Amino acid sequence: METSPLDGIAEALRALAAVGGDRPAAALTPAELVAVNQAFGALKRHVDAAFAPVAAEISRQSRRELGKDSLAKKQGFASPAVLISTTSGTSVGEAVRIVQVGEATAPRVSLTGEALPAKRPHVADAVAAGWIGMTAAAAIVSLLDRLAVRVDRARLDDAERQLAGLAPGLRPDELSKLLARAEAHLDPDGVEPRHEALRADRSLVLQERDGMLLLTGKLDPETAAPVHAAIHALVGDALRRNEHADEGEPDLRSVKQMQADALADICRHAIGCAGVPTGPTATVVVRIDFADLQADAGIATIDGIAQPVPASAVRRLAADGQVIPCVLGGESEILDWGRAKRLFTPAQKLALAERDGGCVSCGAPPAWCHGHHLAWWDRDGGRTDLENGVLLCTGCHHRLHADGWEIRVDGPGTEARVWLIPPPWIDAQRTARLAGRSRYTLTA
Repeated sequence: METSPLDGIAEALRALAAVGGDRPAAALTPAELVAVNQAFGALKRHVDAAFAPVAAEISRQSRRELGKDSLAKKQGFASPAVLISTTSGTSVGEAVRIVQVGEATAPRVSLTGEALPAKRPHVADAVAAGWIGMTAAAAIVSLLDRLAVRVDRARLDDAERQLAGLAPGLRPDELSKLLARAEAHLDPDGVEPRHEALRADRSLVLQERDGMLLLTGKLDPETAAPVHAAIHALVGDALRRNEHADEGEPDLRSVKQMQADALADICRHAIGCAGVPTGPTATVVVRIDFADLQADAGIATIDGIAQPVPASAVRRLAADGQVIPCVLGGESEILDWGRAKRLFTPAQKLALAERDGGCVSCGAPPAWCHGHHLAWWDRDGGRTDLENGVLLCTGCHHRLHADGWEIRVDGPGTEARVWLIPPPWIDAQRTARLAGRSRYTLTA
């Protein structure tokens, strides 16, 4: 019997079904669901990796200068992206990303016929191995292409290698944070103009619709910093109160509702409320080298804001609000308390925020988190030291304990690396996953 190219696809799908014992999804155990999900994810990444050079070749044979001889036009489509999206069932945007990745990762040939490596070889290796998908690969390629005219080739190649190694397993918001910080790291001279462009684009529109006030806004990092700090301080306080509330008195508001109420509290105060709803905990934490701040040069990051800002923005923030520069471990601050104190001090929490960047599991803002002892203070004699603590939000704190995760801290102080180790039912190999701010840091 003659075989069809589709036979191989059917065989792959049968193998995937066998992962779940050929039973319907509703009959699978949690461990089986996780295994099947991982198998389908791996298959999709490998299929997309195989399809990317095909999509790139379709695009090459459909380039505009070919006119009526364009492959896409001969097939009755306006563009190669429309052809690909229609036949593969993806969006046009996804088709464009697949073409972009295919063009950047396929082997090349010089004008003399000499074989050349891919334009982005480290991304090509990560895609071919199934470590990253099209969305992450396209985002990395876009960043590198944007920086190619301003960053020397060797440094860009090293950045590509690091980004391809850091990207696997990151959520979309984590990937965006990584790329924003990588761009600032590689092109510090571009931070100021990018910041000014974002600042010029800030806006807030208020509209009444269906009895509700609809707020649509975009805030640049400098404008957003005090808004972010004030709202998250109030929400964090509500979440902490809820954690210790009696079973009959929980705060049933969602986080979105808490944020809306926090904005209303702040505005009530602004129009004459005698109380100060934000209290002293609404602090903008800025990280910048002290010499850069004095020289009004360099770049900084703001707690909870992915996009780095120039030193000039830090100076304006310091003049207008309560700003804490990240200078930790000075002579007046004791960061390791041993057994003398059970609760982490404010200085230690700032240090944990510098190291972890928020909840080490879900990335929730530091204001929503509390210091968690890895070795319990009351049961295991754990010390109230940075090496024995991480930031966790309430939800992740309970989930990690209940599901059997372990946390490891390697190294001292704020430069330590934090790892999350999954339980066997999630990962039989218990492969450690990098957590905290290290996920977003390039080394050179």
